[in-house]
Amino acid sequence: MIRATALAAPAGLFAAVVQFAGALKSVPGLAGLPFDLTLIGVLLLAPCLALLGAGRDWWIDPALGPSLLGCGALWLWSVLAGAWSASVTVLSAKLPEMVVMAPAMLAAGIVVAGDAATLSRFARAAIAVGVLVAAAIAWGLLGGDVVLGGAVGASPDQVRVQYQIAGLAIASAAGLVAVAAMEARGLRRLGLLLLLGFLAAASLLPGGRAALLALGLAVLGAPAVLLWRSGRPRAALAWPLGLGALAAAGLLLVLSDPTLGTGLRTLERLTGDGDLGESSARLPLWRAALAWAGEAAPFGLGTGGYTIAAGFGERRGLYPHNHALESLAEGGLPGLAFWLLAFGGGGVAAIAAGARAEPGRAARVAALTLPMALTVMVSTDLGNRMAWFALGLALGLGVTARERAAHV
Repeated sequence: MIRATALAAPAGLFAAVVQFAGALKSVPGLAGLPFDLTLIGVLLLAPCLALLGAGRDWWIDPALGPSLLGCGALWLWSVLAGAWSASVTVLSAKLPEMVVMAPAMLAAGIVVAGDAATLSRFARAAIAVGVLVAAAIAWGLLGGDVVLGGAVGASPDQVRVQYQIAGLAIASAAGLVAVAAMEARGLRRLGLLLLLGFLAAASLLPGGRAALLALGLAVLGAPAVLLWRSGRPRAALAWPLGLGALAAAGLLLVLSDPTLGTGLRTLERLTGDGDLGESSARLPLWRAALAWAGEAAPFGLGTGGYTIAAGFGERRGLYPHNHALESLAEGGLPGLAFWLLAFGGGGVAAIAAGARAEPGRAARVAALTLPMALTVMVSTDLGNRMAWFALGLALGLGVTARERAAHV
């Protein structure tokens, strides 16, 4: 007989490996593994979650129903929309991720967040991953012999995606460390704040502007959730305002003397010449997605069909970089409606459930989901498993698990 509590530690660890496998592949030694780290993580995580699910009594808030219905409708519509897509390569890669991997990751996120012990272990593992990735980035870039995503000479697209994922892992870890610092006292709090400073500094190295914004969102927002839910509304307001003012002062200092930002690639890109939206290609992609959504209304271009219609060919990396616009362009009005029900409805349900959840649990889920919430609006596509896992974590606030012995 195994008590489900014993499964919390391995389940949390393996879930972190799966969620941040892309970032871990940026670490020297792990980048060259002869096996797929994601696949190994999934194979280890699946039995843990199955046993954990069988060993708990679960209560699910009915308010999660609309979001879950939207998810199912979006997956089904994506399959149907594939029938009129001009794509072959992107469609064959993206559709299995949406209708096979996405439901599994959504369910995994719900189970992880629904069980308090597993969420706690997952948060600790996520911090460890973030610190490891941050240290690897700093060491590799300083030495000049490591490029994010593998060896020197790796493809630009791979490097770009890898530093984005690495930045996301660092942002999540920073949010979790900030929450832990608010809960700690004395020297432990000081140590955690120093660790937070290290993670913030590491986020300035690789050049990911969205990742830096995601870190700011997590570090400002997650502790505020903890303080607000703990009955300290003034502190909840003072934390983001004070820290935001400090960050703004630092940015102004760098702008006054650009040499201070030398070597900090993220700041160099953030403060460089040109419009941020244009230089990052976001605005052109968004305009093109809106234009093609109008051309293909009301049912869209079909799943995976955007890049071909936009003249990019079967190049998945030039997706609209916004989940809502991607849903509208490829799935038409039904696709957008189902996405809004799934993710928008999930956000509303998470906020309502978080207002009743234990403060630390709500804050940790916020630290893990806020960076991804930003990412889905400025990067990544609907096949990204991290987005679906994050949605599961948000919905998991409306799930309560209670201990029950499981016989195996």
